[in-house]
Amino acid sequence: MNETTPQPPRFHPGVLFWTGLVIFAVGSGPLLVTILLAALGVTKDPNPNPIGFGIMAMFTFYPSLGLIVGGLMAAFFRHRAAKKRFHNHDA
Repeated sequence: MNETTPQPPRFHPGVLFWTGLVIFAVGSGPLLVTILLAALGVTKDPNPNPIGFGIMAMFTFYPSLGLIVGGLMAAFFRHRAAKKRFHNHDA
């Protein structure tokens, strides 16, 4: 009576994806916040020069992008293999 039907596998991004997302947020976040605050007029200087935040964003953007894309690709292939095993097991 306690029968449950097996559920197809769900897509779960892996650790690489989340690591890339955190690196992107930490590396580019301060620069984006500074630009947003200057555009909204919150800062005294309407045209700030956040050189440190810009350098940090420059060094973290592409590695984080690579980790995000690589993590999504790995998760996609892992999901596709699990889905194939699920459907082959059903037959």
